[in-house]
Amino acid sequence: MQRQVRLDGVSAGYPNRAVLKQLTLDIPALTTTAVVGPNGSGKSTLLGVIAGVIQVTAGEVEHRTEKRVALVTQRSRVADVLPLTVRDAVAMGRWGNRGPWRRLSRRDRDSVETSMSRLGISALAHRQLGELSGGQRQRALVAQGLAQEADLLLLDEPTTGLDATAQRLIADVLAELTGEGVTVVQATHDLEVARSAGHLLLLQDGRLRGEGDPRQVLTGDAIDEIWQLPPRR
Repeated sequence: MQRQVRLDGVSAGYPNRAVLKQLTLDIPALTTTAVVGPNGSGKSTLLGVIAGVIQVTAGEVEHRTEKRVALVTQRSRVADVLPLTVRDAVAMGRWGNRGPWRRLSRRDRDSVETSMSRLGISALAHRQLGELSGGQRQRALVAQGLAQEADLLLLDEPTTGLDATAQRLIADVLAELTGEGVTVVQATHDLEVARSAGHLLLLQDGRLRGEGDPRQVLTGDAIDEIWQLPPRR
C-alpha cells in the first residue's frame, strides 16, 4: 500500500506538557485513516503535527504530498471575532491559493460553490456563521476544508454535533474524496465510524497502541483495556 505520511519516533506537545511520545506510524494514501483513543490520548495533537501547525520536539515527519495539507478543526476561532457569512468562511479555504486580499478567480468561486453543495449548505450561503446551529457550522468548516482541494485532508471530530443524516452525508463525501485521489485522516470517538475506515491508529496516553485494519486492531479486548471498561460477563 502506498504511503502518504510517515512519522518516525515523533514526540510533541505544548509548553510543560508532553503529549505524543515517540510515535512511529504510517498513514496510507488514498484511503481514510481513523484516529481513535480516549480523551487526552493525543488525537488532535497528532493531526496538528501532521498538518505542521504543531512542531515536533523529537523525530521526523515525512510527507508525500505536493499540495498544502487541509486541517478541519471542530471550531474556527476566526468566526468568533469576524462577521463571516457561510460563503465567506468556505472561501477562506482558497486563501492558500490566492492569499486573503486577492479577488477570487472563477475557479475559486466554483470550488466554493461545489464544496457548499456537497455538504448541503448552499441555502445557508448568506447566513452569518455565528447564527448557525453547531451541526450546520461544522458542515461549513468541512466545506472550507474541501475548498482547499488538498490531497491530504485532516479532520478533528468532523461529525460532532451532527444528526444521523448529516453524519451520513459527511461519511459519503469523505468516501467520494478518497475515490478522487484524496487521503483522509479523521480523529473520531465514534467506533462505528472507525471500523468503517480503511486504516486505524489507536492511541493511548500519547503512544501508539495499535495500527492497521480496524477489524483486527479495534477488538473487544483492546476497547475494554484502553477505555478501562469493566470486565464483560
